[in-house]
Amino acid sequence: MFVFYFDHIKVATMRKDVRILLVGEPKVGKTSLIMSLVSEEFPDEVPLRAEEITIPADVTPERVPTHIVDYSGTDTCTSLYDETHMACIAVLMSMPQASPKVLIPLLLNVLILLSCHRVPLILVGNKSDLVEHSSMETILPIMNQYSEIETCVECSAKNLKNISELFYYAQKAVLHPTGPLYSPEDKEMKPSCIKALTRIFKISDLDNDGILNDNELNFFQRTCFNIPLAPQALEDVKNVVRKNMSDGVKDNGLTLKGFLFLHTLFIQRGRHETTWTVLRRFGYDDDLELTQEYLFPLLKIPPDCTTELNHNAYLFLQSVFDKHDKDRDCALSPDELKDLFKVFPYMPWGPDVNNTVCTNEQGWITYQGYLSQWTLTTYLDVQRCLEYLGYLGYSIIQEQESQTAAVTITRNKRIDLQKKQTQRSVFLCNVLGARGSGKSGFLQAFLGRNLARQKRIREDHMSYYAMSTTYVYGQEKYLLLHEVLPDFEFLSEADLACDVVCLVYDISNPRSFEYCAKVYKKHLLDSKTPCVIIAAKSDLHEARQYYSLSPLDFCRKHKLHPPQMFTCNTDEAPSKDICTKLTTMAMYPNLSNNQIERLNKGIKIHAKLRCMCSCNRCTYCICHNLLNSELVRSVKAKLYSAVLNRSLSIALYIPHSPTPDVTSKRPSLCVGLHMTQADLKNSTFWLRASVGATVFAVLGFAVYKALLKHR
Repeated sequence: MFVFYFDHIKVATMRKDVRILLVGEPKVGKTSLIMSLVSEEFPDEVPLRAEEITIPADVTPERVPTHIVDYSGTDTCTSLYDETHMACIAVLMSMPQASPKVLIPLLLNVLILLSCHRVPLILVGNKSDLVEHSSMETILPIMNQYSEIETCVECSAKNLKNISELFYYAQKAVLHPTGPLYSPEDKEMKPSCIKALTRIFKISDLDNDGILNDNELNFFQRTCFNIPLAPQALEDVKNVVRKNMSDGVKDNGLTLKGFLFLHTLFIQRGRHETTWTVLRRFGYDDDLELTQEYLFPLLKIPPDCTTELNHNAYLFLQSVFDKHDKDRDCALSPDELKDLFKVFPYMPWGPDVNNTVCTNEQGWITYQGYLSQWTLTTYLDVQRCLEYLGYLGYSIIQEQESQTAAVTITRNKRIDLQKKQTQRSVFLCNVLGARGSGKSGFLQAFLGRNLARQKRIREDHMSYYAMSTTYVYGQEKYLLLHEVLPDFEFLSEADLACDVVCLVYDISNPRSFEYCAKVYKKHLLDSKTPCVIIAAKSDLHEARQYYSLSPLDFCRKHKLHPPQMFTCNTDEAPSKDICTKLTTMAMYPNLSNNQIERLNKGIKIHAKLRCMCSCNRCTYCICHNLLNSELVRSVKAKLYSAVLNRSLSIALYIPHSPTPDVTSKRPSLCVGLHMTQADLKNSTFWLRASVGATVFAVLGFAVYKALLKHR
C-alpha cells in the first residue's frame, strides 16, 4: 500500500478528480514509475504501456480520486493533443543526465500543447540511481524560465525514491496551483489574489475597524478550517507578523497588511493549500473568480409564489448596516455606502435607488430605506439578491450552506384567497394613469416627499418603483408601488399581475379620468384584484371630466371605493393613509368596501408608535415607543379619572359631624356614609394600581432620560 505525506489541514477542493498524464521520450521510465507506485517494488518485466490507473479518494491526501495515464508515442488510439485536453496536469519525464539542449525542444513541444488547455507541468528527472550527482542545478534555471512549470522532482522507480511525493506534488499542483496566486519574478502575490483576500478580510472584520481581533481571527479559523486557534497559537501568528513588518499588528489585532503578509508567507513556504482553502471557502475558483454555484445557488420558485427575506436575513442585513453606519445617525452617507459595497465587484445601487426608498433630508438612505431596497430586490429579482448576499458573505457569516437560507418562498396566492388570510409581508401595487396625472408624485409622496422636495429630483434619477412600510393592525408590511407606463393598448399581463391596482387621474385635467375608466372596463372589470381610484392634485381646482359618468358615479356603478383625494403639495410630508388602505385591500381582497372602512378605523385607533430615531430597533426606540403608546396613555387617563371620581364621592357623602343626626328626616347622609365605606374598600385596588402605574412611569422615564443622554 502507498501512503502520501499530507499536512493536517482540511482542504476544500473544487475538482472532483485529478487526471495525471505522464509524457516523455521512450525508455525514460514512465511505465516503470507507475508499476513501482502500485506494487511498491520495482517490476522485473515492464510492458510497453501501462493501463490507466485509478487511485481511490480514501487513500489520497486530498481525498480526491486520481487517474494516472501512461502516454506512449506508439499508441495510435489517442494523440498527445487529445490526452492533454483530458489531463489536469502533465508530468514530463527525462533522464537525469539529459542536457538542456535535449530537454528544451521536448519541453517546448509539450508546452505548446498544454497552453491550449492551461494544463500545469511538472519536470521529473527519473533514474536518479544511475547518476551520483544531482541534476537540479540544470533543471532549476529552466523551471524559473517557464511559469507553466509548477515544480521539479528527482526520482527513481528502482529505489522507490520520491515516487509518492511526485504524485502528491502533481495532485497539489492541480488542486492548489501557484500560478493564480503568486508571481515568482516579482516575489509577491498577484493583484487578483490580493483583491480576493482583501474582500475576505473585510467580510471577516465583523466590526469594520480595519483589524481582525482575537474573536474575529478565531471565527475566521473555525469557518475555514473547522478548528479554532489556541491563545498561544494566536500570539505566535501575531509575533511572526510583528517581526517582519511594523504595521502588520495594531491594537493586538491583525491589519490587512499583516493578513496579506501571512498568506504571502504561506505561499513562499509551499503551503499553497492554506491560501486555497480560504479562497475556496469564500467561493473562489481556480481563476480567483466567484463561482456561479456560490453566487447563484439553485432556488426553485413555484408559480404564483413570491420571495421574501426571512428574519435571519434581516438580522444579518441589520448587522451589515450597523457595521458601516459609523456616525450612528441611522443613515448611510455616500462614503459609508461606498465602503459597504467594497466587497462587490461593482456598485450595485445607482442614483435611482435614492428615489425608490426613504432617505433623510440630506438624501442619504435611511435604515428603513436600506431594508426596503433589499426587500424590493428579493421580491423582483431574487437571483440578484442571492448574488448580492453572496458578495457580503451571508452563507459564511451565518454558517449556512448557501444564500437560499435567507429567502422565504410564500405560498400560492390562490391558497391565500381560499383561506382568506395571508402570511406575506410584501405586496405589489401597480399604479396606472394617463401622462401627467400625478403617478410619480404619488410614488414619491409615499416616501415622505412633498412637491417641493420632488422638484429637486433629477429626471434621469427618477424611479418607477417606490417601497416603504405601512402598518395594518400593528403589523409591519412592505408596500411596493410600481408606476406602469401609460400605454393603454399594450398593457401586458405582467403590468396587471399584482395585489392591488391604483388608478390615478388629475382632477384639474378634464380628460384624465377617461384613461382610468377605459383601463378598468377593459382589464379590471372581471378581475378579482382590488382597485382604488385616486383623485390626484386635489389642491387644484376640480374640472368636470369629459366622460359619460363622473368619477363618483363610476365608482358607485362598479362598487368601488369613492375616489380618494390626494395631493403632495403640502408643507409637511404627505399623508400615507391611502397607502395604508392599499395595503389593507391587498391583505384582505375578500373584504367589502364597508369592511375595509371599518378595518381602517381600527388601524387608526391602533396606530403605529412613533419615535424620534425612527429605526424601531434600538433600546432607545423601544422605551420611547412604550412611554408614548396609546395603551399607557389610556391606562393613565382611566386611573386619574377613577381616583378623581372616588375623591369627589368621598367629599360628597362624608358628613361634617362625627356622628350622624338620627333625628333628622334626611336619611341620605346615612346611606351616603354606608356607600362611601363600600366604595372605599373598592377603591383600594385603584389606589394600588395608581401607585404602581406612577412607579412604572417614573422608572420608565428615568431609563428614557438615561438612554437619551447616552445617545
